[in-house]
Amino acid sequence: MIKLHVHNEFSRLRAVVLGTAKTNGPAPTLEDTYDPKSAMHLKAGTYPEVPDMVKEIASVKAVFDKYDVTVYRPTDILDYNQIFSRDIGFVIEDKFFKANILPDREQEFTAIEHVWSQVPKENRIIFPEEAHVEGGDVMPHGDYIFVGTYRGDDYADYITARTNQEAIEFLQKTFPKKKVKSFNLRKSNTVAEDNALHLDCCFQPIGKGKCIIHENGFLEKEEYEWLVNHFGKENCFQIDKKEMYHMNSNIFSISEDVIISEKNFTRLNTWLRAQGFTVEEVPYFEISKQEGLLRCSTLPLIRD
Repeated sequence: MIKLHVHNEFSRLRAVVLGTAKTNGPAPTLEDTYDPKSAMHLKAGTYPEVPDMVKEIASVKAVFDKYDVTVYRPTDILDYNQIFSRDIGFVIEDKFFKANILPDREQEFTAIEHVWSQVPKENRIIFPEEAHVEGGDVMPHGDYIFVGTYRGDDYADYITARTNQEAIEFLQKTFPKKKVKSFNLRKSNTVAEDNALHLDCCFQPIGKGKCIIHENGFLEKEEYEWLVNHFGKENCFQIDKKEMYHMNSNIFSISEDVIISEKNFTRLNTWLRAQGFTVEEVPYFEISKQEGLLRCSTLPLIRD
């Protein structure tokens, strides 16, 4: 049995599910893409190649090995994208939630059945059918659960809107003692620079009371300001539109003071080191072309 334990985004990591690109198969057709960034790279002929993505994920696995983290991998499904393990599930406290994701991606969860089945049955949680949710939108933060959503009446028109009101209500019901705080995110099916696919595409708490944030990812200024006030302005690293597009907020914490980050995030990595963080730099540019980065490809199971 796996004894799940996750209360925030940055306590010392002990066990994680890391995605795989090994059997990713050929690039999708334009009709089969789920986000504007993938579509853009397909049109430009710059969609990532499997060997490059395999190499990038291996560099993350090497960092986990260095810090003695137990790493679970999905079983291989031929010609299937299994990189973004955060989308398909997430852990809060001792509960493993099966995300309610795009129907086309249902198979991805079967590939981590060997992990799911090691969790006590009463701690395996399945959302009701009408509740849409993906792990990139959900962040446990002590007494809070931060959740990205889209509240527009045109929710159904956006393939980039992944978490709805019903999911937020279900989380609140599951954790009556926590404050579930939702944030209305900016969505675009066609312009990657204007699309906050998940909450972790425009915000992430890290250790030492700090966070990374992009104002324009939030549709409501007061919700963005609530976060800035909560963390304190001096503790917020503000990223611009281009940095959001390159996924600067989608790094991954191994502990309060160790962070895995993309090696090209020069401004962010310099700031992190100035704040006393150890930054483990990895190449992850090719994978980022699919509008996902380090947090998207990891599903933490146990943090101290």
